[in-house]
Amino acid sequence: MDRIERFRIFARVVECASFTRAAATLGLPRSSVSAAVADLEAGLGARLLNRTTRKVSTTQEGEAFYERCLRLLADVEEVENLFRHDGAGVAGRLRVDVPGRIGRLVIAPALPELLARHPALDVDLGVTDRAVNLVEDRVDCVLRVGPIEDSSLVGRRLGELGLVNVASPAYLAQRGVPRSPDDLSGHLAVNYASPSSGRVEDFEWVEGGERRALAMRARVTVNSAEAYIACALAGLGLIQIPAYDVRGHIASGELREVMPDHRAAPLPMSLLRLRSRRFSRRLEVFADWLEAVVRRDLTSSAHA
Repeated sequence: MDRIERFRIFARVVECASFTRAAATLGLPRSSVSAAVADLEAGLGARLLNRTTRKVSTTQEGEAFYERCLRLLADVEEVENLFRHDGAGVAGRLRVDVPGRIGRLVIAPALPELLARHPALDVDLGVTDRAVNLVEDRVDCVLRVGPIEDSSLVGRRLGELGLVNVASPAYLAQRGVPRSPDDLSGHLAVNYASPSSGRVEDFEWVEGGERRALAMRARVTVNSAEAYIACALAGLGLIQIPAYDVRGHIASGELREVMPDHRAAPLPMSLLRLRSRRFSRRLEVFADWLEAVVRRDLTSSAHA
C-alpha cells in the first residue's frame, strides 16, 4: 500500500469517525484500514487518532494532519485529471450541504443523471436549513441562498432565486386581495424566523429600483420552509417564498400569487467552499452540473 493510499484511508476514517464504517465505504477489511493508520502514526511519530469503543476522533496533531491530507489529495486529483477536459474519470466522495427543499425537490431527483455520468463519483448529500460549518462538519461545499457574509468562503454564483407573494384563496376571500404595498396594513403575514439567527424577515418588495421593507403583523412565526408553506395553505396569512417552492400549489389553485408587480428582489445562489481549500476537479464537475440544474429547475420558475 503506497503512502497516498494511506492518506486517503486516514481521511476517510476521520470523516466516518469509525474504522468499521471507513472500511465498509472503502471496500477494505477493517484490519487493513487500522494497519494503514497505524503505519502512518509510526512513520510520523505522532498519535493522530483517539480511539474509544464508541467513536474515533482526531488529536490536535491528527486534525492538523487531516487538513494537510485534504490539500495533498486535492493536488493529486488535479494532477491525475490535468489533461482531461470532458469530466471523464472523476472519482471519489464529495460532501455537499444544501437547503432543505432545494435538496428534496430539485437536487435529489436530478442526482441519478450526475451519478450515471460519473460511475466512480459518490455524493454525501446533507439536506438542512441550518448554516453548517464546513470545517467542523467536514463538508466540501455548500449551496447558500442570499448574500455571502462569511469571508472564509468563496465559490461560484449559480444564479438567482425568484420570489413570489402568495396566499390561500380562503385567506384572500376573508381579507381581500392586496393590490399594492399600501394595502398591506389590513393584512396578516406568516412570519419566517431564520433557523440560524432567529431573526424575523420583513415583508419586502422593490419599488423604483430600491428595496422596501415592512414588518407586518403576524399571529404565527415559523422557522422552516415546510411550516411556512403549510401555514399559508391553512389560510394564516401572506408569505414570500421562492417560486419553485409553490409552483405546484399555484397550478392546483391551493395558493394564489398576489402583488406580482411588487415582488422582493431575487436571492443570489452560490456554491461555496473554504477559501483555504482548492477547487478540485471533482467539485468543478459537480458545480457545472448543479449550475445547469439550478438554471433549468429553479430560475425558470420565477418567470413562469
